[in-house]
Amino acid sequence: MILSCQNIKKAFVDKEILKGASFHIEDYEKAAIVGINGAGKSTLIKIIMGQLPADDGIVTFAKDKTIGYLAQHQDLSTENTIYEELLSVKQYLLDLEQKIRSTEFAMKQADEQTLHTLMEQYSRFTHQFELENGYAYKSEVIGVLKGLGFLEDDFSKSVSTLSGGQKTRVALGKLLLKSPDLIILDEPTNHLDMASIAWLETYLLNYKGAVILVSHDRYFLDKIAGKVIEIENGIVTSFIGNYTDYAKKKEMLRISQMNAYLNQQKEIKHQEEVIEKLKSFNREKSIKRAESREKMLNKIQVLDKPVDVKADMNFSLTPKLVSGNDVLQISQLSKSYGSLSLFSDVSFEIKRGEHVAIIGKNGTGKTTLLKILNEVETQDTGVIKLGSNVEIGYYDQDHHVLHDDKTLFDEISDTYPNLTNTEIRNTLAAFLFTGDDVFKRIKDLSGGEKGRISLAKLMLSNANFLILDEPTNHLDITSKEILENALNHYEGTLLYVSHDRYFINKTASRILDLENGNFHNYIGNYDYYLEKHVENLSEQTASALSFPVTASSSNTLNISEAVSETKADWQEQKKIQAEKRKRENRIQKIEAEIEALEAKQAEVETELSNPANGTNVAKLQELTKEQEAVFKKLTALMSEWETLLDEC
Repeated sequence: MILSCQNIKKAFVDKEILKGASFHIEDYEKAAIVGINGAGKSTLIKIIMGQLPADDGIVTFAKDKTIGYLAQHQDLSTENTIYEELLSVKQYLLDLEQKIRSTEFAMKQADEQTLHTLMEQYSRFTHQFELENGYAYKSEVIGVLKGLGFLEDDFSKSVSTLSGGQKTRVALGKLLLKSPDLIILDEPTNHLDMASIAWLETYLLNYKGAVILVSHDRYFLDKIAGKVIEIENGIVTSFIGNYTDYAKKKEMLRISQMNAYLNQQKEIKHQEEVIEKLKSFNREKSIKRAESREKMLNKIQVLDKPVDVKADMNFSLTPKLVSGNDVLQISQLSKSYGSLSLFSDVSFEIKRGEHVAIIGKNGTGKTTLLKILNEVETQDTGVIKLGSNVEIGYYDQDHHVLHDDKTLFDEISDTYPNLTNTEIRNTLAAFLFTGDDVFKRIKDLSGGEKGRISLAKLMLSNANFLILDEPTNHLDITSKEILENALNHYEGTLLYVSHDRYFINKTASRILDLENGNFHNYIGNYDYYLEKHVENLSEQTASALSFPVTASSSNTLNISEAVSETKADWQEQKKIQAEKRKRENRIQKIEAEIEALEAKQAEVETELSNPANGTNVAKLQELTKEQEAVFKKLTALMSEWETLLDEC
């Protein structure tokens, strides 16, 4: 075990953030901490790192273990270049290399007696250098830089000139190169594009150490996490498995808790009715029985009603008008900034009802395209044509559609003057802005809150063509799932840019991949895109083998082997996916059976507690046998369900 947290408590003023949090992290374990915004994830991390004192509890690290921490925001103040800053992590190897060079020079000029000592010293230095993988440190630094999305032209840029997101990537690179025994990462994917996130996933999966992640990127968590630590209403609970496993178990737990609550409430109501009836007889014996039941009822530990956060924030997107079938037509579109060409001669069209996601590396022009469509930017060449009755609703990731000095209430009322005060408050309440919150100024809101108010305006717009730029940025997982549900029920047309692969998987029916200045079309969600993208790469590589083999083509056989391995890996992946689907189908059936058995169990328990059966021995025996049979089936199904979840 590398980390143990025991009974951690923390409160701010009168709000209890952590109520006795206890969990542990094993060596080499990959764990994720999840919860809604404000749940206490960053607070818990800061307590673990000693940056914030706990009100109570103990944080214990294993002896002689190194810890690395990446906060959400970095303020690196150095005049080093990006390359120099990452290379500084390997300073001990640079010093050792200098010692080796100095010893080599001294050996050339040493006498016989001194030479022997120098040779021993040289042997120690080179052996240590080899053990520390010293001959590969430069390629390791370059590999991390490129993996995190830096181009070779960026290596010489001064760190002091970088944006906040770029500085965070530099800090992440330094942390990875240090290779501590435990890495703690707070939202590490916020400033990475898809290619860099995929690289980081592979890096962390193969990392020879423990990892704790705080992230809202569910696809990322699915790939890496083997344990999920949930913070909900101050309570910390651990779940074995990745995010999808956690979500399924959490839903089962919520259903079970709700059933237990409803059954208990039903039983309490029944007992209260019996007590009232006994008292109405107004006889000494009846009153004593009533008092006895009252005492038993008062001893019951009443269960709290489970809270479903998703139920608090619900909205729908409903187009006012139905657009024509041809929503958008783009012909020969081009855009450049000086010598930088983002895209050229681009043509595509979007039909009514399509949900289209635009993906690609950072800086390729995805957001620029959306700005051109919304007339925030102008194209260099090309024609953009909107279809009949098309009304655009635009969600800008920088929230330029919001006015900093307005209150939330005024932001809505000024944009939609026909709404009554009640309608405005109800709309804001649907997005979790209640009471005096509606009088907050836009400039005082967090990123997630600005996202919610932008979505509120979008909902009221009744647009039939939504154009969204990174709509899930700053949203917690619960808010993302609510947005996904709204978009999946949206009958209009959707075009959006996103790096959130889980979100794309849930909402996209078509993908436009912006690569090398061109859009490549894929009819399907993100998993389909991955499948076809790998196939296309294999075909492109295979086409290279159609050239005649020459003596200079020494790498041809390696390419052929790589293609064969890729195809074999792909076939194996398809087989694994088929087996996974089979298990998932079985899981759904089991969940339905469990739900039915739990309902039956509740019926039997109600019958057992029925006073009318209290003296009927035969009936009680029959009900007891039925209860045991249901419990046995339920236990077997739950066991099978857990096994299947672990295998998925």
